[in-house]
Amino acid sequence: MEALQPIWSFNIGGLTFNITLYLVVQWIIILAIALLALYLTRDLKEVPSGKQNILEMFVDAVSNIIRENMGKGYESFGPFIGTLAVYLLSMNMMGLFGIAPPTKDYSVDISLALISFVVIQGYAIKKVGLGHYFIGYGRPFVFMLPLNIMERVMLPVSLSLRLFGNMLSATIIMELVYEALSHLSWFAQLVLPVPLHFYFDIFDGTIQMVIFVMLTMINIKLVSEH
Repeated sequence: MEALQPIWSFNIGGLTFNITLYLVVQWIIILAIALLALYLTRDLKEVPSGKQNILEMFVDAVSNIIRENMGKGYESFGPFIGTLAVYLLSMNMMGLFGIAPPTKDYSVDISLALISFVVIQGYAIKKVGLGHYFIGYGRPFVFMLPLNIMERVMLPVSLSLRLFGNMLSATIIMELVYEALSHLSWFAQLVLPVPLHFYFDIFDGTIQMVIFVMLTMINIKLVSEH
């Protein structure tokens, strides 16, 4: 696939690093989110108005979701969960701009899943201590140890494969639709795929983001309380 082909490569210490289109798209998304965050957080006032109202509505929504799904005491995860949701949703919806979503690349999905995995395990260790964390692998019975280890290890795999499979299949369907319509006219390519973009880019993209974020939140709570 062309998007996976490096557009620039360089060597550091004998290692080759490739810059792909997907990576550039992610950089652009990160920059856009950062600039938007700077804009929304400038000149904050005690009595909100305008753009600050939008920002506070988003923060309240994230906080409510965390309380409803994780309970009290997990509000500190607001920045992580909020950033993860916005970043994932932005990547999933790139198809609206005629750009294949970076989440169709498995390296992107497994990277995000590994970040969630590290946060989940790191918070559990911080909360219960290293000793109790490892003791938890043997609960409720010692013979459950192999299964508990497998469950932890498979978490990033299941998170990444679910996201990857859905986004890749959606992209392939859209590519096939555009290829089929190219034999009709440019007008057909412009109008007929619109409902499919609403479904695959907006609806399905949002659903996949919600699933990824919800599973991350649930596992943060479950692992830290095991």
